Amino acid sequence: MGTRDFAPRHAVILPIAVTLLAPALAAAQDQPPPSALINQEAAETVEAARAASPHTAESTYAYFQEEAETFIADATQRMWDPTEPRPEPPRTPWGDPDLEGYWLNVAYVPLERPDELAGKPLHTPEEAVTAFVRWATRDAAVDPATVHYDWTEFGMDNWQSPIRPNRRTSLVVDPPDGKIPALTPEGEIRLQAQARRHTLESRGLYERCIQGNQGPPRVPFVQNTGQSQIVQTPEYVILMTQANSDVRIFHLDGSPHAPDSVRSYLGDSRAHWEGDTLVIETTNLHESRKWNGSADNLHLVERLTRVADDTLLYEATMTDPSTWEAPWSIEVPWPMMEPPGLFEFACHEQNYGIINVLRGARVRAAEYEVESAR
Repeated sequence: MGTRDFAPRHAVILPIAVTLLAPALAAAQDQPPPSALINQEAAETVEAARAASPHTAESTYAYFQEEAETFIADATQRMWDPTEPRPEPPRTPWGDPDLEGYWLNVAYVPLERPDELAGKPLHTPEEAVTAFVRWATRDAAVDPATVHYDWTEFGMDNWQSPIRPNRRTSLVVDPPDGKIPALTPEGEIRLQAQARRHTLESRGLYERCIQGNQGPPRVPFVQNTGQSQIVQTPEYVILMTQANSDVRIFHLDGSPHAPDSVRSYLGDSRAHWEGDTLVIETTNLHESRKWNGSADNLHLVERLTRVADDTLLYEATMTDPSTWEAPWSIEVPWPMMEPPGLFEFACHEQNYGIINVLRGARVRAAEYEVESAR
């Protein structure tokens, strides 16, 4: 991220930040650090599980090899190239660009540009295909010692989706170095206070079945869980996500945002058309929402553009001077999904699972307290 220049503005911001976040920070300091709540012998445990398993990553891939190779051969026939011209989008009966359909927020491209690709915002087409094949092959070869959902059984690995190669070397497209800007001192304090610990309240809204894992903003999850549907009318655009069945309604009538006192986990959104792009401005996010250390004054601008019959381009810019030293933007091409589209999202598993998650974390916390007292 680079070194930080603690100019005079930081001398003013930091005391204010500490004052505002003092209760949360004090509570965090009174609790064991997150590192104390995990299995300190995790490496040994994984190796033991790997040794005991009747399968290996290689045998897993061998089982799916024919299916994976067919997918790769088909997927690599096309790629997302941001330098190519965009065709005229299809239109609704009333003349707006048609965004309707089922779309998938997935990516193999890393959020931030790897250091070894510094100064290289785009792969060559050949490099993009090579990277895609490497990611997809690794995705289809699951390490049996890693505790995880059996995504593949339900067709939910990224390599089982309509994902395609991408010339981008990072989802972050601004700043130009492909890195998320450095946190401000206040943002660092807030991020520490938001860490998951051994209390229910410290756990994220997705883990607690209150909100889905698809933002806003929508940064792709590690697996194929970014299913969504868009429905349009002349007055509204509605975005529904499968995760937690979240629904966002984008008003197109030019009405003002809700009063500042009205807050929600999905924020308050207003939208307008700029040429063929739907521009969505979201404010009024709830103070209990956790997202990378950001505050409830995050200003989010998202853009949706139909760039092909089967591709929707999602762009998002995050601005929060109290969290990051500069705004930053991402770009994710969404491939179209085939019907039937969305299924019911019932969060029963997490509702039950969080009981054991917290029980284990509290055992670790108690062990930490004993060790600290010695």
